[in-house]
Amino acid sequence: MSAPAHLDPRLLRAFVTVADELHFTRAAARLYVAQQALSRDVRRLERELGSELFVRTTRRVTLTADGERLLPYARAALQAQDDLLAAAGQARPLLVDLNSPGLRTPRRVLHRARELAPAHELMARYESGLTWAAGELLAGRLDASFGRFAGLAPALRSGLDQQPVRYEPMAVVLPEDHPLASLPEVPLAALSGETVYAGAGNPRTPEWTDFARQLFQGRGIALAPPAPLAVGEEEFQRVMARTRHPILAVVDFPAMPATVLRPLVQPVPLSPVSLVWRKGLIHPALSALRRAAAVVGAEESWLRMPEEGWIPASDSVVMASA
Repeated sequence: MSAPAHLDPRLLRAFVTVADELHFTRAAARLYVAQQALSRDVRRLERELGSELFVRTTRRVTLTADGERLLPYARAALQAQDDLLAAAGQARPLLVDLNSPGLRTPRRVLHRARELAPAHELMARYESGLTWAAGELLAGRLDASFGRFAGLAPALRSGLDQQPVRYEPMAVVLPEDHPLASLPEVPLAALSGETVYAGAGNPRTPEWTDFARQLFQGRGIALAPPAPLAVGEEEFQRVMARTRHPILAVVDFPAMPATVLRPLVQPVPLSPVSLVWRKGLIHPALSALRRAAAVVGAEESWLRMPEEGWIPASDSVVMASA
């Protein structure tokens, strides 16, 4: 590759985005540009460098050896630009994953962060699980997310930082005609013999299924087998209405037709929620998000362990860093 005197950062961002997706259509959608414009930018960068960066066929896109060599330097250059803009108060929007619409904890933190940093743009995303979001964080497609940090694989955790936010009491969603639906609270022992859905088979949420497996162990509660991955609230409700399995949830889980939500007790299982972001990320809105998590948590006593509270041992270590 030759070394041009100047490189337009837009061309580097086009290259890195295509390298992330290995698909021009998806990369163009991420950058909110037409595919033709994106292809033009990549071709221009290749001309300026005097080297082909991608091998394109009708079926796939792959990096060339020169593309592989350029990629880490292009990432570093773009991160340096983002850091410079952040320091100058001209940061790009902070992309914040709230997991799913309707969940109260991440939404409360995001709303408070917007109040604390009105000059910065914090944009919500919905990735439906921390494991999936973690990959997006490490790839630079997201900036922050919420969830059970201890449930991530070590390889994912090594590239991320976290801040404990809440011990969130858990609940069970029951069909309204279920025998336990008449109880104001459901003791865990009452679920013995039941098969409870906790996302088994969903590649976005294995940290949640692992939590359920540890909670159910020794209590006679079966983990429901994988169900078809339902995308969207309506599809989720339809699949759950057909299986009629109780659903492991949190106390702020959005209401669903023909169901009731009942807190779990004896003991009180707690979903350990952390704010998670990519190591080394510098962004003024991230500072506001962290501050908001601390402020709202203090106001609501989110990090106070209730009596009879239960979390897995591995989560105790993570949450103790609060």
